[in-house]
Amino acid sequence: MATGEQVKALVRSFSAGDGEHFVSVAMQIASQAARTGKEKLAKDLRDLVDEIKKQQSSGTLTRPVPIARPSGELAGLLTVSYPKTLLSEMVLSEEVEPRLKRVLREYRHQNRLREHSLSARRKLLLVGPPGCGKTMTASALAGELKLPLFSVQLHGLITKFMGETAAKLHVIFESMHETRGVYLFDEFDAIGSNRGAKNDVGEIRRVLNSFLQFLEQDDSDSLVVAATNYVEMLDDALFRRFDDVIEYVIPTPEQVKALIENRLSSFGLGRIAWTKVKDVSAGLSHAEISRACDDAAKDCLLAGKSKVTTQLLVQAFSERSRGGTIRL
Repeated sequence: MATGEQVKALVRSFSAGDGEHFVSVAMQIASQAARTGKEKLAKDLRDLVDEIKKQQSSGTLTRPVPIARPSGELAGLLTVSYPKTLLSEMVLSEEVEPRLKRVLREYRHQNRLREHSLSARRKLLLVGPPGCGKTMTASALAGELKLPLFSVQLHGLITKFMGETAAKLHVIFESMHETRGVYLFDEFDAIGSNRGAKNDVGEIRRVLNSFLQFLEQDDSDSLVVAATNYVEMLDDALFRRFDDVIEYVIPTPEQVKALIENRLSSFGLGRIAWTKVKDVSAGLSHAEISRACDDAAKDCLLAGKSKVTTQLLVQAFSERSRGGTIRL
């Protein structure tokens, strides 16, 4: 059996993301099991190690990510979460879904691509109106790849002192090398605005220049996701620095129906007059539709009804149409 020191070594190597040491310790335990007559255990351990090595060589297994908790200067620049969201939980357009799946496929096989001097898509720019799933996409990418999601805090990043913001940006990009994850720059137009704009500020221009330089030089294993509602404000030089620019739009009537069925899957749906529901939901974002579904479900429960009806949905969507925009 494994000694206490070997168990601790396994835990330490897993936490540090040291796959080679993890495999080495596992082989030591297998050898010790063979010497003490536990041949079946030794064989099972060797088979598991061989499978890990096979997956590593094929690019289908990446090294584990250590538990991340921003500290020191990073504590004021990043927040971290560990999303469990999956792409299958989102209702995406026919244009967006295959592009995100390609990002996942390339990332999972990045070792194989590197063997042929090719790079996986890692730098994404998401554009579109509020509430259409840009931020949720970052969560889904992190959830699919089992990576931490680091959200950049703009209030901690942008300062009035010359050179300080660029220095903080450098710290964030250094973190991308040290801790693999999905790094989200939400409301990206705050630092990516056009350098030729009339209200251009010298310090922000320097920040954008630094960002362009850091992004171009970044060769980490992290994903960089920038999201903005105002694509027209972005500097032209940004677009060629990203591996892919993905546009999000207001959901179509077919997507509205899919969103409602997906959101209310745990509740009973009565015979829905979809034409009426689609009419009253026209122009609403994914986030607004999701919140309206939640409102209809709560009204259903509080009224003691067994199924969500057309009337409840129409009422919920009408209230949302009269309200403000909700971000997702």
